[in-house]
Amino acid sequence: MRTVDFYRLPNSNSPVEVFLDSLTGKQAQKVLWVLQLIEELDVVPRQYFKKLADSEDIWEVRIQLGNDIFRLLGFFAGGTLLILTNGFAKKTQKTPPQEIARAIRRKEEYLARRKKS
Repeated sequence: MRTVDFYRLPNSNSPVEVFLDSLTGKQAQKVLWVLQLIEELDVVPRQYFKKLADSEDIWEVRIQLGNDIFRLLGFFAGGTLLILTNGFAKKTQKTPPQEIARAIRRKEEYLARRKKS
């Protein structure tokens, strides 16, 4: 069993919540359904969830609704806690490097803040 949580900036805003708010009702519903699968299934099909190669342990939540493709990136903080750092609409074959870099940067910030407290 996994727990999904959203990364929060120092000002308490969540970039993932902002992204989800930008989606239509049906799109957001599909994203939440995939997140529920990730929390409840021991083995999540790669169609929905996979580790990105050469990315410092960044994982990708994969959502497709019709022609719309969305990705949420995140990392594991401890064994079963998945922290999602950013979301975006995917328009190319490869995951944009700047999105991966953003996820890595937020992972480092999260872990540094957690270490202090």
